[in-house]
Amino acid sequence: MARKDVALLVHDGVQALDVVGPLDVFAEANGFLPSRDGYDCHLLAADEAPVRASNGMLLAADLTFAQADRRFHTVLVAGGPGLPEAPADEGMSQWLCRWGVLAERYGSICTGAFVLGHAGLLDGRTVTTHWQNAAQLADRFPCARVEHDRIYARDGALVTSAGVTAGIDLALALVGEDHGQAVSLACAKRLVVVAQRQGGQSQFSPLLQPRTSPDTPIGRVQAYVMDHPDEPFPVERLAEIAGTSRRSIARLFVRELGITPHDFVEGVRLDHARNLLEATDLALKAVAFDCGFASPEQMRAAFQRRLGLSPLRYRESFRTVLRRAGQAGSSA
Repeated sequence: MARKDVALLVHDGVQALDVVGPLDVFAEANGFLPSRDGYDCHLLAADEAPVRASNGMLLAADLTFAQADRRFHTVLVAGGPGLPEAPADEGMSQWLCRWGVLAERYGSICTGAFVLGHAGLLDGRTVTTHWQNAAQLADRFPCARVEHDRIYARDGALVTSAGVTAGIDLALALVGEDHGQAVSLACAKRLVVVAQRQGGQSQFSPLLQPRTSPDTPIGRVQAYVMDHPDEPFPVERLAEIAGTSRRSIARLFVRELGITPHDFVEGVRLDHARNLLEATDLALKAVAFDCGFASPEQMRAAFQRRLGLSPLRYRESFRTVLRRAGQAGSSA
């Protein structure tokens, strides 16, 4: 096994966590690996001038695109808040099409997917990005298959991650591919992200949505559903809680939260189910009924649709991650 060159493309307005998160994962991995098997990370930019991140931090690139005229093992484009609206960067596009695609794996973190799209590298591929920009990515690059709710996605050599801290999950997964899960989990423990999220895991939770004022119709519904996930919630019941009409409640949800009432309720139930699967040994039937699913089969369908795995596999994966993390921590 040989050392692996990692190129991380940066630009003005880059999200600092999209850069330092993955870099820290690869740096931590070097501490668990023989020197000959580690990672050499390089920041690439258009020129030698410092790049200013969106938080004001200045980053100095190791190489310009002109100097980086060689093949790397891994190539990733860091995201930034301005990329969804930005025009194509011809310098990045040309370098990616010339050298990026020759890497063992190449891809993006967060909104870096827009850069790949401008370079024509998303066509016909399954990708993800920050949940807030997923619809825009799909609209702008209609030939891509955009997964709106994935932590990270792999399509052949192409890897893409969701927003910001999901770049850490992607980097941990790449370390796991290269050196096994024990090393990946040891890195996760060192970075205090022991419960590494899996690629198919949902990146967005309705419990993380801004809670609107409890005096508003949507606020009343949010508070009630989150406190009573086991109750049935047809649209008529939600309208009753909100104090509005059936038609109005649907419009309010889409306008204020960007999702349908059904999706909100199912998301709340799914989050409660995940918490119970992680923290208890309740039977799947008991978890389903406690969370308001009509049956274990309905819960299983929701897990498969939103997370890409069954409730049983979710519980097993979570327990395996914690068990291996403990083993890695005791041996590190």
